[in-house]
Amino acid sequence: MRLLGSIRRRLFIQLALVAAVLSLAFFLVVRGVAERAAEGTQDDILSASATAIADSLRSEGGIVTLDLPYSALSMLGSINEDRVFYRVVSEGNTLTGYADLPQPEVPPRLSLPSFETLDYRGDEIRAASVIRPVGTGAQAAQVVVTVAQTRQGLAAISRQITSTATGIGVGFFLLATALSLWAAGSALAPITRITGSVTRRGPNDLRPVNANAPDELEPLIDALNSFMARLRSSLSRTEDFIAEAAHRVRTPLATVRAQAEITHRKLNKPEHKQAIREMIRAIDESSRSAGQMLDHAMVTFRADSLAQDTLDLRALMVETCDRLGPTADLKDIAILRDIGAGPVPFTGDGILLQAALQNILDNAIKYSPDDSNITARVVLDDAITLSFTDQGRGFGETDLTGLTTRYTRGANVGDIVGSGLGLTIADEVAKAHGGRLEISTNKKGEGACVSLVFPRD
Repeated sequence: MRLLGSIRRRLFIQLALVAAVLSLAFFLVVRGVAERAAEGTQDDILSASATAIADSLRSEGGIVTLDLPYSALSMLGSINEDRVFYRVVSEGNTLTGYADLPQPEVPPRLSLPSFETLDYRGDEIRAASVIRPVGTGAQAAQVVVTVAQTRQGLAAISRQITSTATGIGVGFFLLATALSLWAAGSALAPITRITGSVTRRGPNDLRPVNANAPDELEPLIDALNSFMARLRSSLSRTEDFIAEAAHRVRTPLATVRAQAEITHRKLNKPEHKQAIREMIRAIDESSRSAGQMLDHAMVTFRADSLAQDTLDLRALMVETCDRLGPTADLKDIAILRDIGAGPVPFTGDGILLQAALQNILDNAIKYSPDDSNITARVVLDDAITLSFTDQGRGFGETDLTGLTTRYTRGANVGDIVGSGLGLTIADEVAKAHGGRLEISTNKKGEGACVSLVFPRD
């Protein structure tokens, strides 16, 4: 499976990039609009000042005169500390003002002032020019009034606007990023909810997923439900196959063994008897291995869908002892019962628990010598302990912690038929019920003690 990264992270990054682009656009728009507004305000004031000066022009005897109004320039000086320049030019001659102040490259029209940004005396200035005809008739003189102002104030305003716009843009970006993170989480919340719902299920829970989900997730949920339905059907067929295989494998092997024993009794030659005995041993090994492998498969499948039956563990112990009693009688082994009286209630899978108890007791009978005892005990304390203690050969030098591994047997039992799955089955059944399997030596002599320990309900 190729990993493409987190959808949440990718969605968050995409939304954050969109927020960054919008923040930058917001910054540029706010700064541009504000700077144009500030420049427009300065142009309006310059135009008003030039117009006030032009309105003060007079013609007396064909000579243009000017009584410079104080208010015309004071309106500029009162706004900031920028320097103000002015020049009044009539027919190419400077009437008053700064004679080196540049004239507008594009002459203003009567009804519309002109504006220019120029370099003057090492400073950048903004100049507004208006034109007025002074006099009457053909003798009217065209007078150009230019008022200029340095742009330090406008630059300061621009810096302030830039700072404010930057702060607003950064704040907008941070807010948009936080909202993007929330939006990414909110958009993916249905996936997280469905994932949690499926994750919390046990391994045996193959029910269809019923969850409120957006339309986009409906195909995924339908596909998941379809897959679980197919898986449930496959597991059911597998369990049926295991049960059928157990029956069809064990029955023919039992028949073959019986016929081999009959043949063994009829033979006279020792070499023939030895051959039949070896065949019987091979049949026993095959039968036991096949049976326990199928039992182990059954335990594996049922552990994934553990039944919750109301059981009596003491009754299970009695039933196990009764069932294997005839096998013990063949070796003159007595099964002593120290199980007390009264029920021991427990909730679990009766078939699995019975399989575990039978495997433990069967091992005890198999590895015990003839004419010995096996003690079955039920102990109620902080936990429920079901144990079988035999007087057999024990475990020798074998590491007890590894005996629950599949196909692992004690170092001193090579001459006895076995598959190495009995304790594995018992251990898995105990763990499936929240308990444990304890293996130890017989504290009162030779032999072994194997116990199933379960928590009390």
